[in-house]
Amino acid sequence: MSDMTGADLVDLDLSADTKEAAARALAERMAARGRVTDLEGFLADVAAREAQLPTGLDGGIGIPHCRSEHVTAPTLAFGRSARGIDFGAADGPADLVFLIAAPAGADDAHLTILSSLARQLMNAEFTDALRAAADPARAAALIRGEEPAAGDEDSAEPPSADGEDSVVAPAAASAVAATAPATGEPQPSAAPEPPFRIVAVTSCPTGIAHTYMAAESLENAAREAGVEIVVETQGSAGFERLDPEVIAAADGVILAHDVPVREKDRFAGKPTVDTGVKAAVNRPGELIGEVRAKAARGEATAGGAAGSAGTAAATPVERGGEPGEGYGTRLRKWLMSGVSYMVPFVAAGGLLIALGFAIGGYEIDKAPSVTDHFAWAQADSWAALFFQIGGVAFAFLVPVLAGYIAYGMADRPGLVPGFVGGSIALTVNAGFLGGLAAGLISGAVVLAVQRVRIPKALRGIMPVVVIPLISAAVVGFLMFVVIGKPIASAQEAMTDWLDGLSGANAVLLGALLGLMMCFDLGGPVNKVAYTFATAGIAVSDPSDSAMKIMAAVMAAGMVPPLAMALATTVRARLFNAAERENGKAAWVLGASFISEGAIPFAAADPLRVIPSSMVGGAVTGALSMAFDATLRAPHGGIFVVPLIGNPLLYLVAVAAGVCVTTALVIALKGLRKQARDSVTRGPGDADPSTRTPGAKQPVSA
Repeated sequence: MSDMTGADLVDLDLSADTKEAAARALAERMAARGRVTDLEGFLADVAAREAQLPTGLDGGIGIPHCRSEHVTAPTLAFGRSARGIDFGAADGPADLVFLIAAPAGADDAHLTILSSLARQLMNAEFTDALRAAADPARAAALIRGEEPAAGDEDSAEPPSADGEDSVVAPAAASAVAATAPATGEPQPSAAPEPPFRIVAVTSCPTGIAHTYMAAESLENAAREAGVEIVVETQGSAGFERLDPEVIAAADGVILAHDVPVREKDRFAGKPTVDTGVKAAVNRPGELIGEVRAKAARGEATAGGAAGSAGTAAATPVERGGEPGEGYGTRLRKWLMSGVSYMVPFVAAGGLLIALGFAIGGYEIDKAPSVTDHFAWAQADSWAALFFQIGGVAFAFLVPVLAGYIAYGMADRPGLVPGFVGGSIALTVNAGFLGGLAAGLISGAVVLAVQRVRIPKALRGIMPVVVIPLISAAVVGFLMFVVIGKPIASAQEAMTDWLDGLSGANAVLLGALLGLMMCFDLGGPVNKVAYTFATAGIAVSDPSDSAMKIMAAVMAAGMVPPLAMALATTVRARLFNAAERENGKAAWVLGASFISEGAIPFAAADPLRVIPSSMVGGAVTGALSMAFDATLRAPHGGIFVVPLIGNPLLYLVAVAAGVCVTTALVIALKGLRKQARDSVTRGPGDADPSTRTPGAKQPVSA
C-alpha cells in the first residue's frame, strides 16, 4: 500500500462543494504524481461510474472510483471536507472522500490491497481516526495501515484475499466450546442447536470498493446477530467459489450485487434475499433478519428441489432496483423489461420485412408462401422468404412483450401466463395495449398464487404444474371474456386518431417524439417513443401515419451521436482526448441509429449535451413529419434510406437537427471554457486581447 498513497495525495481541507469538484481536486493530485495521464479522460471515467450507482455510503463516506486506461498504477487520494459533499448517501453528505483509481488491467495483488481498504471503511475506529488526523502524513499512514486506529489492536485478523471470507458468530463459537469434552465434567445429553448458517455473494460494477465493503458489513452484522456467514466476493481480483458443502449446509442465501451473480444456480432451492450491493453496505442486519424470516416460513428460490410457490428470490426488476422504490418506478421497470426483450424481435423482423420490400417491391406481401413455391434463382422468391421470416418474427412482438413484463414482475413463473395472454391479445385484435395489460395481469396473478401457503409436499410441483395451470387459465379468461374486446376498441380508436393526424398536429407530434428520443439516449423515455413507433408498423399493412411516425423517431434518434461526432471534429479543443476518440465511433453509431453512442458525452457533461440533443431531436422529428417521410423498417439508420419515402428531404431533416445540436453544444461548452479562463486569470489579470500592442509578449518555444 505504501506506493498507492502518500501525504501528497491527502487533502485535509477539501474545499470542493460538489462531488465533481471533489473528484477533480483529488485527481489533480494524482496527475501531479504521474499516476493519471489524461485528467479529463480519467474524470469522464469517474463520472461514468458515478452515473451507474451513487458512491456515497452511510456514515459520511464518499468513494468515487473507477478502472481507467488513463491510470498508470493503482492509486488512492483522500480528502476531508468540513462542510460535507453530497455523494448520494441516504444519511446526508460525506466528509471523508476516497478517490480510488485502478488501471484497466490492474494486477490482483494491488486490487486486493484496495479491497482491504474498502473493508476498513466499515470500521468506525478507522474512520474516526481519519477525522481526527492532524496532518496529511498521519492520515496517509492510517490509510496504509502503518498506524493502527484505536481498537485495531484487538481486532480480528484481516480477511483472506482469496475471495471467500468466513465469520463464525459468537453463538457458533459457544456451541463448539460446549460440545468439547472436559475432564470431570458431565457431557450434555444433547448437542446445542447449531447456529443459523448463511452464504452470501457480493459484487459491484467495478469490483473494487462496494464488493468488499458489503462483505465486511455483512460479516460484522452476522457477528452481532449470532449467525455464521461465508461471503464470496466476486471482485476485480477474481473470486474463489464457495465450497459446495458449505452451500449445501447453508440455511439461507444473501445475494448483494449490481452485476449478474456468476454461477447463480448453485443457490437454487435455498431461502434467498436478492438485492443491490448498497443494501448490504447500509442495512446488513435487515437482510440477515429477512433471510432468517424466509427460512422460518419455508420459502425457497424456484429451480431447486425445495422450490416453492413462495419463491423468495427477488424478481429481475427488484434485483436491479433500490430498496423502497415506489410503485410508479417499479411499474416503469416492469414495462421496460418487456420492451427490452421485444426490441431484438422488432429489429430482426423489421429489417427482414424491409429487405423483402427492397428486393421484391411493396407487392411482395401478396406473394404465396415459400413453402409452396420457392425458386432459388428468382429474386422475388428470396424477397418473399425475407418478408415471411420477418412477419413470423413480428408475430412474436406482443407475446414477448407480455411474457417479459410478467417475467419482470414474477420471474420465470410469469412467462407462461404472459405469453398466453399476449397471444390472446393478438387473437382478439387488442394489439400492443392488450399485450401491456396481459403482461401486468399475468405478473399480478402469479404473485397472488405464490402468496398462498401450501403443504411442503406439494411445493415441488408448484412452479412446474400448479402456477402455470392456474395463472394461464385466469389470464385467458380475463383476456377472452372480460377486457380483451374493450382494449381492442381502444387500440382501434388510437389507430384512427393517428391516421387522422395532419398539418400542425403531425409536426407537433414529431417534435414531441424527437424530444423523447433524445431525453435519455436509450433509456426508458427513449424506449417509450420507440415502442410507440414500432407498434404502428408491426402489422402486415401499416398505415401511412404509422410509417411517418417511425421515420421521425429513427431520424431523431440518430441526431445525438452524429452531433457529438461533428462537434468533436469542428471544435476538438473543447473535448478531452477520450471524448475525441469516442467521437470517431459516434459517426458509425449515429449512422446506424444507435442513440447510446452519445452516452459518454452526456455522462461527462449532461447539462449541456442533453438539452442540446433534445432541441436538435425536436427539430428533426418535426421536419421529418412536415416532409411526409415514411419508413417501414424499425431500425437500420442510413442503411435503410432506399426504403424511406422522400429520402432526400429525410436526410435534410437529420442534417438540420445535427447542425442545431452541434451549434448548441459548441456554444455552451465555449461559454464554460471562457468562464474557466476568467477564473484562472483572476480579477487582477489583464485579458490577453487588451494588452498594449507594442508591449513584449511571451514567445512559445
